Amino acid sequence: MPLPAPDVPASQRLALDCRTLLDHRIGKGVCGCCGALRPRYKRLVDNIFPEDPEDGLVKANMEKLTFYALSAPEKLDRIGAYLSERLSRDVARHRYGYVCIAMEALDQLLMACHCQSINLFVESFLKMVRKLLESDKPNLQILGTNSFVKFANIEEDTPSYHRSYDFFVSRFSEMCHSSYEDPDIRTKIRMAGIKGLQGVVRKTVNDELQANIWDPQHMDKIVPSLLFNLQSGERTESFGLGKKISVNCEEPLRDRKPHVLHISSWQDERVSRSPSPLQASEKEKESPVELTERCFRELLGRAAYGNIKNAVTPVLMHLDNHSLWEGKTFAVRCFKIIMYSIQSQHSHLVIQQLLGHLDANSKNSATVRAGIVEVLLEAAAIAASGSVGPTVLEVFNTLLRQLRLSVDYELTGSYDGSTNIGTKIIKAHEERQLQEAVIRTIGSFANTLPTYQRSEVMLFIMGKIPVPGVHPALPSTGSGPEGTRMIQVMLLKSLVQVTAGFQTTNMLTALPSSFLEPLLSFSLTEDPEVRLLVLQILLSLIDRHENTPKFSNISIISDISVLKLKVDKCSRQDNLFMKKHSQQLYRHIYLGCKEQSSGRQHYETLFALLGLLSVELANEEVVVDLIRLALALQDLALSTDEALPVYNRCAVHALAAAYLNLICQLTTVPAFCQHIHEVIEVRQKESPHLLPEDVFIDNPKLPSSLEKVEGNVLFLQSKITEVLGGSGYNTERLATPYVPQYTDEDRLSKRKSIGETISLQVEVESRNSPEKEERTPAEEITFETLKNAIVDSVGMEEQERERRRQVVEKFQKAPFEEIAAHCGARATLLQSKLNQIFEITIRPPPSPSGTISSGYGQSQSRSVPIYEMKFPDLCVY
Repeated sequence: MPLPAPDVPASQRLALDCRTLLDHRIGKGVCGCCGALRPRYKRLVDNIFPEDPEDGLVKANMEKLTFYALSAPEKLDRIGAYLSERLSRDVARHRYGYVCIAMEALDQLLMACHCQSINLFVESFLKMVRKLLESDKPNLQILGTNSFVKFANIEEDTPSYHRSYDFFVSRFSEMCHSSYEDPDIRTKIRMAGIKGLQGVVRKTVNDELQANIWDPQHMDKIVPSLLFNLQSGERTESFGLGKKISVNCEEPLRDRKPHVLHISSWQDERVSRSPSPLQASEKEKESPVELTERCFRELLGRAAYGNIKNAVTPVLMHLDNHSLWEGKTFAVRCFKIIMYSIQSQHSHLVIQQLLGHLDANSKNSATVRAGIVEVLLEAAAIAASGSVGPTVLEVFNTLLRQLRLSVDYELTGSYDGSTNIGTKIIKAHEERQLQEAVIRTIGSFANTLPTYQRSEVMLFIMGKIPVPGVHPALPSTGSGPEGTRMIQVMLLKSLVQVTAGFQTTNMLTALPSSFLEPLLSFSLTEDPEVRLLVLQILLSLIDRHENTPKFSNISIISDISVLKLKVDKCSRQDNLFMKKHSQQLYRHIYLGCKEQSSGRQHYETLFALLGLLSVELANEEVVVDLIRLALALQDLALSTDEALPVYNRCAVHALAAAYLNLICQLTTVPAFCQHIHEVIEVRQKESPHLLPEDVFIDNPKLPSSLEKVEGNVLFLQSKITEVLGGSGYNTERLATPYVPQYTDEDRLSKRKSIGETISLQVEVESRNSPEKEERTPAEEITFETLKNAIVDSVGMEEQERERRRQVVEKFQKAPFEEIAAHCGARATLLQSKLNQIFEITIRPPPSPSGTISSGYGQSQSRSVPIYEMKFPDLCVY
C-alpha cells in the first residue's frame, strides 16, 4: 500500500504524481509527450522494465542499453546512479519484481563493461547491494549476495583506492550465523553468507591497493563464521539433513540477538509473480559443509608467509571459546584442512603456533592439552619432511617441557603445587593420557626429520634425562625421587618413539659416544622398566634390516633358515664401531643378566640384542667374543656368589642355550653345531628347566633349587675352543674366559647421592697424584706381564678396591692442613717439571761466528746478540 504523501501544496503534489508516472509509464501512452525531454540514458534504462515484472527483463532494450554504455562509457556512472535510485525506490515500495530486474540489468552491465570509468559505476552497484543486504527479507539478502559474488569474479582493469569492504565482511559474517526459524531458509541464508565471504576474499586478497583482508579485524569475523558453519554442518549431518536443526546448534551465539524476519509480504501477488532467489538456489546440490570447507581451503590457500598467523589465530581462539579441544574430532578436522590447504613450506608456522598455544594452556585441564597435542600429532604427520622449521630442537623442547609439567601435576595433584581449597584437582588418568599423547607426538615429529636431525634430537633428549645426584629432578619442588624416575621413564619412552624405524648406514654416527655411554649407564639402574626401555632403544638403533621381530621369542630352532634373516657383510664403519664400543655392549648385557629384578621381557630383549649383534655387526672377532659372553653367562648362572633367584638362573641358562644354538648355525661349523645340539638334547631329557621352552612361559615349572648343574648339560668352553680352532678361529681368545671390567660408568649409574659422586671424583684425582707417581716404579711390559694381569685380574680388582677405599678414607678423615699441603706439593712439583722442560727446549740461538775456545782447550759456545751478528750477503736484502 503506498505511503501517505506529506502535507505539501497542491502544485508540488501534482508534480510528484507526474514524476511517478513518468518513472514507470514512459512510452506506455501516459504523458508520452514528455519522454523526449528526458535524457537518453534514462529512457534506455526505463525501457528495460516491462509493465508486468513477471515478464522479466526486456532483452532487446537491454541490448540497446548495453550498446549505449559501451559506446558512451562516460555515461556509465549516471546509468548506475539512476538504476540505484530506481532500485531504492522499488525496495521501499515493495516492488520486488522490479528489484530483481534492476539487479539483473546491473549484473549484465558489469559483465559487459570494462572501462576506466567502471569504478564510479561499481560504487553505485555496491550501494545497491548494500541496500539489499540491509533488508530483513531473506530473498533480498540472497539476491544481493549473488550479485556481489558475480561482481567478485570480475577482474577490474583499474584499481580502486578508496573502496571499502568492511560492511560486507560484517554483514556476510552475520548471515553465516543466521538463526532464521525455517531450517531450509536458514541454511540458504548461511550458504549465501559463506559465498559472500568467499567473494570478498577473492576480490581483495590479490589486490594490494584494497583493504587488507588478512588484518585481525577481518579474520576474527571470517574464520569463526566458517568454523561455525563447519561445526553446525557436522551436527546437522548427525541428525539428518532433512530434519530441523536443534536449538543446541546455535549455542555458540546464545548472546547474539536473533533477527526476527517478517515474511508475510512474500505472500503478496506482486512478489509471487517474481522469480525467487530461494527457488533458484535449490538447483545447487552442494551442502553447506562442503561449501564451507571449500571456502576455508581457498582462504588458506591464498595465505602468504606473513598471513598464516592471522589466519590460524582465530581458529585457536574459536576452539578455546567453545571448548572444542576436548572432543578432538572437530579440532583435528580443522587443522587437517589447514595443513592440506596452506603451502607446504609454511607448515612449520602452523606447528609453531600450536606449540605456543600449548605453552599458553600449560595450566589448563589435561583434556584440553591432550586435544592440542593430538592436533599436533596429526599436523606433524601431514607436514612434509623437514618442514618442522629451523627451530627443530625448540619443538622437542616444548613437548618435553609439557611432559615434565604433566608429571609434576600428577604427583602434586594441582597446577600450582599446593592443595589449598579452590585449586583445581587433577585427575591422574587424564595426565597419563596426555603423557602418552605427547610421547606419540614426539615420535611423529621425529619421523618427519632426516637422519642427521633425528640424531641431534636423540642427543637432545638424552641430555634432558635426569641422573640421580647430578642433574636436578624437576624444575619445581615436590616431585622427589618418584618424579625423577617418572621423568626418566617418559623421556626414554620418547627416545623409543624417536628411534623407531631409524635407518643408518654408519653406526658410528647413529650411536656416538656422547649418546651411547649415558644410554648404557641407564641400563644398569635398579629400575627394571628403565632397563627394558634402554634395551628397546638399542634394538631400534642396531636393527637395520627389520630382524627384531624374528627374535621376539626365545626358543631352540633346529633350522634358523625358517627365520629368513637378512644378513649383510659387515662394513668397515661397523667394524670400527664394534672395535670401539663392543666391550661396553658385552659388559652391559652381562650385567643386565645379573640383575635380580629382570623378568621375562628383559631376557627376551637381551636375546634379541645378542641376535642382532650377530647378524648386523658381526665379524670373526665379534663372533668369538659373543661366544665367550654366552659361556660367561652360563658360569654366571652356575655361580652361587651372586645370590640370583632360581628363575633368574634358569633364565640365564636358557638364554645362553638359545643364543649358542643360534650362533652355531650362523657360523656353519658342523662340529660346533653338533656339540651344541648334543647338550640341548641332554637338557631336553634331564633338565628341561634349563631350556627356554620351559622357562619363558606364563607359569614355568622350576625346581626349588639349582645346586647340581654339571656334566653333559653344560656347554664346555674347551670343547668349543677345540672345534672352532680347527676352523681358523682364534683359540687363545676362545680359551680365555670373559670377565667384565667394572668401570666408573657402572658405579656412576648406581650412585644415589652427591656424596658418592664426590667420592668418585676423589678416586679419579688420586690416580694422578704425585705420591702415587713416586710410589709406582717403572715396570717393563712383557708378554708374561700381560698374561699375569689377565689371570690375576680378580686379585688386582680387590687390591684396587682397597686402595681406593684408603684414598677416600684419607680425604674424608685427614685434617685440612694435610690436604692443603698435599695440594701445594703437587703445585711445586708441577712447576719444577715445567722448569726442566723449559731448560731443555729453550737454548740460545746459534752464533754465525762459530765457537770460541776456553783456557782449558774446551770449545765453548758464544751467544751473540742478533743485531751484532754478521750474515752472508746472500741472506741480506
